[in-house]
Amino acid sequence: MQMIPVGDADKPRNQFPPVRVGDTLIPEEAIALEMQHHPAEEVSAAWHQAALGLVIRELLIAQADRLGIDPGLEEDARLANLLDQELDVPEMDDAACERFYQANPERFCSPTLLAVSHILLAAAPDDVDERFRQEQVGKELLTFLAQGRVRFDELARQYSACESRHQGGSLGQISRGQTVDEFERPVWRLSEGLSQELVESRYGWHLVRVDQRIEGKQLPYEHARPKIRQYLLESVTRRALRQYLQVLAAEYGVEGVDLELPDSPLMQ
Repeated sequence: MQMIPVGDADKPRNQFPPVRVGDTLIPEEAIALEMQHHPAEEVSAAWHQAALGLVIRELLIAQADRLGIDPGLEEDARLANLLDQELDVPEMDDAACERFYQANPERFCSPTLLAVSHILLAAAPDDVDERFRQEQVGKELLTFLAQGRVRFDELARQYSACESRHQGGSLGQISRGQTVDEFERPVWRLSEGLSQELVESRYGWHLVRVDQRIEGKQLPYEHARPKIRQYLLESVTRRALRQYLQVLAAEYGVEGVDLELPDSPLMQ
């Protein structure tokens, strides 16, 4: 867990400013405990996100108390009741959903698929000599394939270090995200057929053949409509909540954090 740095006993315990909502001080210990839920590269970023989350919760609790939301409920239920009562979130009609569909066609396509075969000439990332040797082997094999002197599946069974060698090198149909990035980026730019260039990855060198490219097709509006409605509803809800919290912050007063409220898990 990332902890707030502490100094000597005669120095301030926290390098960050005190955080208050109205007259209520958010304890340093509470922020430090909350930081474990907000991992970040910098301690200051984790601290700010943790403090912001606690400030948002304190604002909502204070407003629930002011409005007399049943104090016998669990805290999360009280806050849910508060937001149901206070937020005015319009329903998404078909016209709004269809406008979004027409404006963002690329978001509603079936995934493009590639049927790919490869031959992996394995070499460890830090073995420079073996990498060079396998690259030369790969170039020689590409020459054999280009001259028609041997079949791809035969070379896969003989040379490939991947289990796909038992299927002649075939990886089957793959979509984006199913292979490592350094392999995926060049392969998805290829046309059907044997690539004339080797592809390098952390595992070694690959001879690659795209056996089929199946382009994604736009989904009918009727299939996309539930997803669009949910997305738009979440978007307007986050916007309404952001505006509501800004109003509460102005009413109660917030010190010690920058109450910028982008779309984030804090706004859920």
